[in-house]
Amino acid sequence: MFVAHPEYIRQKAIDLRIGTQLTIDEIAERLAVSRTTVFYWVQDIPIPETRKQSAARQRASDANRDRARRKREQAYAEGVTMYPDLMNEPTFRDFICMYVGEGTKRGRNSVALCNSDPAVVKLANTWISRLSARAVSYSIQYHADQSLVELREFWSDWLGIGPEQIAFQRKSNSGELAGRTWRSAHGVLTVRSGDTYLKCRLMAWMDLLKAEWH
Repeated sequence: MFVAHPEYIRQKAIDLRIGTQLTIDEIAERLAVSRTTVFYWVQDIPIPETRKQSAARQRASDANRDRARRKREQAYAEGVTMYPDLMNEPTFRDFICMYVGEGTKRGRNSVALCNSDPAVVKLANTWISRLSARAVSYSIQYHADQSLVELREFWSDWLGIGPEQIAFQRKSNSGELAGRTWRSAHGVLTVRSGDTYLKCRLMAWMDLLKAEWH
């Protein structure tokens, strides 16, 4: 059973919460009322940030942003250093060329390449799996009349991965299935890794390769 308190006591609690930024326990002690009562009075009133707290939060945010930027720049520089040795390895140039044409460019936190050609997908998987410090994921775009079991079996055998690793992303059909012109017998497979620093190194490799074409 709650004890009724004068309205001015409730308003004083609110003023202490907003003006003095006291905690619920501090207000309860100051006004000699129960913690539960204070909680119901001020539960929807967050303690506002002071200018000093706001500035400190902004400095921390700026520091985190600068630290992340330096790490990305370091990863790009590492890519430049690694480039000559990697270019001596079979199929690395092929992978970078393919990524220039087919790989995901948007966003700085993801490396991804999708294709319906099994040879291209295997090339992408070989290098992304080798170069990424993060787990690689797989997803298929497919038509409604394709067998999901057969698609999974094909790609898992082809890439040497477990069928359960492959997710599905249905591709919408335009018009009747019988009259479609989409010829991807095995769907379109995406190989993806959420690796920010691999993306930075990859950007360096693409920049260096494209510089050779000038």
